[in-house]
Amino acid sequence: MKQLTLALAFILCGASASAQLVQQASKEDLIEKLTPPAPPTTRSLRNLVPKPVNVDLSINFDFDSARLQANSKPLLDNLAQAMNSERLSNLKFKVEGHTDAKGKPEYNQELSSRRASAVQAYLTSQNVTADRLQSEGKGASELLVPEKPLASENRRVRISLIP
Repeated sequence: MKQLTLALAFILCGASASAQLVQQASKEDLIEKLTPPAPPTTRSLRNLVPKPVNVDLSINFDFDSARLQANSKPLLDNLAQAMNSERLSNLKFKVEGHTDAKGKPEYNQELSSRRASAVQAYLTSQNVTADRLQSEGKGASELLVPEKPLASENRRVRISLIP
């Protein structure tokens, strides 16, 4: 029984081998990734903190810019449709911009903020109401691949459910 509880704790708390960067996803895939988990029904698991609900997206911008590239718009269109779906339409989300560690921290912070705002603006242009979205730049403070600070996977946009 103790092993089962530890295994469930491992799963619920989000201990995973590696994070995944999503380059393509359907509306249905994004709905699944962003739907909050049902609360635990077993008393022994109620004190566990569930893994945050988020998805890391590979969104491309022009070099040194917050201008979205056209090849990222289909993924953002699917994200907007997912956010407007019946299962997610009452939820709020944070749009986080992330950079790699190349360059000055102050510049990366500012660039990541502009990119997060650009994604937020695109989502609102796709009928996601603005009061459901927050944007925040993280710069290189939360690398997806910390052992490779210059890796392209670190340059991403994270969509997180706001509890």
